[in-house]
Amino acid sequence: MSEDLREHRQEIDRIDDQILRLLNERSKSVIEIGKLKKLKDAEAQLHTPAREAAIFERLSQQNTGPFPTEAIRAVYREIMSASLSLEGPQRVAYLGPRATFTHMACMQKFGSSAQYIPVNSIKDVFSEVERGRAHFGVVPIENTTEGVVNYTLDMFIDSSLLIYGEVLQEVAHHLMSKNGVTGDIKRIYSHPHAIAQCRNWLETHLPHVPMSEVASTARAAELCVDDPAAAAIASELAAELYGLKVITARTEDNINNFTRFLVLSQKPPERTGRDKTSLMLSIKDKVGGLYDLLRPFASHGLNMTKIESRPSRRKAWEYIFFVDIEGHIDEERLKKAAEEVKSRCLFMKILGSYPAHT
Repeated sequence: MSEDLREHRQEIDRIDDQILRLLNERSKSVIEIGKLKKLKDAEAQLHTPAREAAIFERLSQQNTGPFPTEAIRAVYREIMSASLSLEGPQRVAYLGPRATFTHMACMQKFGSSAQYIPVNSIKDVFSEVERGRAHFGVVPIENTTEGVVNYTLDMFIDSSLLIYGEVLQEVAHHLMSKNGVTGDIKRIYSHPHAIAQCRNWLETHLPHVPMSEVASTARAAELCVDDPAAAAIASELAAELYGLKVITARTEDNINNFTRFLVLSQKPPERTGRDKTSLMLSIKDKVGGLYDLLRPFASHGLNMTKIESRPSRRKAWEYIFFVDIEGHIDEERLKKAAEEVKSRCLFMKILGSYPAHT
């Protein structure tokens, strides 16, 4: 080993020692903040998106390189996740099992130190949070290829939970098996949505291999553990957790494949300045009813980013509309628009104002 290389490594060791010392100092302050929060409100939410967003923004602006700015969020996501675990367990319910894209979205939002609770259905995610067995829940709401998740929308009709945040998770499908040899593949397992999203690739590269649909991409990976003739289309995390080898990465037909997830909570988050508000509306069946209902948003200069309709399940041909608006419900113009809209509809429910994904 050259003397120059040795000196650089010694310098890195010295810096790492300093980083470790500073992380422990930071953790002590985090613990004290947690105590103060509990004194003020025993049920206070430890996770504070506004504070996290401010930290990410400040550090990104201060970064002069060469450390990449885009990596700051990932590094500090884990630092803050570990710090929150010192204040108390952050229990997060999600549609399981492990290694699904929902699990990956959870980790993107809450880091690896949170306590994750996999459940069997979207309804169970709502139930875990409503009953206080989880602080947060994470559910899929829409995919750029498959569209909206209607069951999630339907759950909001009767639920008292609020939307606490949103996560955009890239959906990257990989072909994997136990030994990583394409010629050994006799069958392929995956979730129906994953198979559909990789249809063209599969028909081009493995046209004669039969496909078997299973409950999740993680289950597909699990089935390959003891079967060298089986392959799965699943996430990179699934390959890691189940000890599989990736044969071909990125087998999805549409490379711009993302799923939007919502974070559920009993309490609202703090206002951040970059927020989004979701509403649920029901209107009278009349000519121009929807136009008349939505006009206040335009007149107050508000940007509507999404609108979806679902049957109300209470009366034939009666529909409920789910609307996303840029801004926070405490902003004066959005508050006035919401008041006007409420006077024109059968009912209106504010599902939450929360930080928009950045």
